[in-house]
Amino acid sequence: MAYLLGMDIGTSSTRAIIINEKGKLIASATSDYPLITPRPGWAEQNPEDWWNASIEVIKKVINDSGIKANEIAAIGPSGQMHGSVFLDRQGNVLRPALLWCDQRTSSQCDEIYDIFGFEGFIKLSYNKALTGFTAPKILWLRENEPENYKKIYRILLPKDYIRYKLSGSYATEVSDASGTILMDIAKRNWSPAILDGLKINRDFLPDVFESADITARVCASAAGLTGLVEGTPIVGGAGDQAGGAVGSGIVKPGLLSDSLGTSGVVFSYSDTPAYDAQGRLHSFCHAVTGKWHLMGVTLSAAGSFKWYEDNFGPSEKIRQEHPDKKKYKLLDLQAEKVKPGSDGLIFLPYLTGERTPYADPYARGVFFGISYVHGQDHFVRSILEGVAFSQLDCLNLMDEAGIKSDKVVLFGGGAASTLWKQIIADVFDTRIVTLNVEEGPSYGGALLAGVGSGVYKSVQDAADKVIREKEEVLPVAANAGIYKKIYEIYKSLYKDLKDDFAKLAEV
Repeated sequence: MAYLLGMDIGTSSTRAIIINEKGKLIASATSDYPLITPRPGWAEQNPEDWWNASIEVIKKVINDSGIKANEIAAIGPSGQMHGSVFLDRQGNVLRPALLWCDQRTSSQCDEIYDIFGFEGFIKLSYNKALTGFTAPKILWLRENEPENYKKIYRILLPKDYIRYKLSGSYATEVSDASGTILMDIAKRNWSPAILDGLKINRDFLPDVFESADITARVCASAAGLTGLVEGTPIVGGAGDQAGGAVGSGIVKPGLLSDSLGTSGVVFSYSDTPAYDAQGRLHSFCHAVTGKWHLMGVTLSAAGSFKWYEDNFGPSEKIRQEHPDKKKYKLLDLQAEKVKPGSDGLIFLPYLTGERTPYADPYARGVFFGISYVHGQDHFVRSILEGVAFSQLDCLNLMDEAGIKSDKVVLFGGGAASTLWKQIIADVFDTRIVTLNVEEGPSYGGALLAGVGSGVYKSVQDAADKVIREKEEVLPVAANAGIYKKIYEIYKSLYKDLKDDFAKLAEV
């Protein structure tokens, strides 16, 4: 029996899992770390925190699994996309990594359009230049911290930094590299035209592999720290969204998924490189060899729910009614007390700006329609509904692009909420399915490790063997009708407030 180790270097924690070749979860472990916000709109992390967490969870899953480390056939890393790890020649981190949700680079995005033109850049990169992506972060460092920029030897993405620490090798793969917007998406490699235009040294960037390719092997020092066996193969892995899609079986035509994590992502498979001419959808290489995907992103999905729980928490009344429940279960119970539509309270989930369909770093969260009738329960439900409306924005763009499906596969932390699943089904007015596996990106990483080590013939073969639909949620017609009316108001609010968001940013 072969065993596979998958990892997810996330924004709030690093997770490791071990599965067997039948896809059964054998062991899992998670280790948390802080998010650093030096200024409003800035978001950073120390890459060493990721590495320390990785050591901890790898040791734990090996110990808890009861297997021998030499039975691990391969390792598949996944992780948060777009983050920038700047290393010197000795492999030392030059400064904290700028993360996907960091919004400081709006002027650098404008510079990119000045160089290539708006339409010209989308034709080159298949994507807009957005503040969360890696390329503008590199320009920001060059302009604001020139001494650090002069010391750069390599620039890595978060999961690729963990690969480096495990192996001493510099490498990346197509799905994560796509999110740097330095790629030729159709050719699945770095774009000389973009690098030349931005005057970024190609030598700063690691070689690009397919996601199931073996890219490195565990080195002696990392083996000593983690309990892994020296020489264990490490495949390319995937960015968290492509990894989550692999772990959810979105590896064939006609499939759509919705991931409700910190961010919310509507994701579709594509046999060919395709893009939205207005750049509203991201067009990236998939973790499936020779395939691509489109996705729309809500920056603060379950993150909006977490914000509410962190700052306000469940009401005292609901705590007293359900002393055996905690945190999000209590919030769900509050939201269940309110009928669909939250009595006219509408939430815009733009807590850290937005990506899809409005690429606007200045957008902010809004509760619209507050009246005396609204209590804490209404605010909780309106958050769940507002995130669902934002995800519907993304789904509608998929429809415009000609990508249709009779179901949406739902996964991520938000999918654990029975109420939220029903709200998504009602707002989308479509069938929602959940799966027998719930590990997301780390599971996708493990499956890619299985492909790279020969346990599975292909990514599609892996998905066919281990992933099955578990639960179906159908829309309630009456609820869907209510949400259609509210969604029309929801769509108009951003347009009405756009200029005010920008003015507020100047205050």
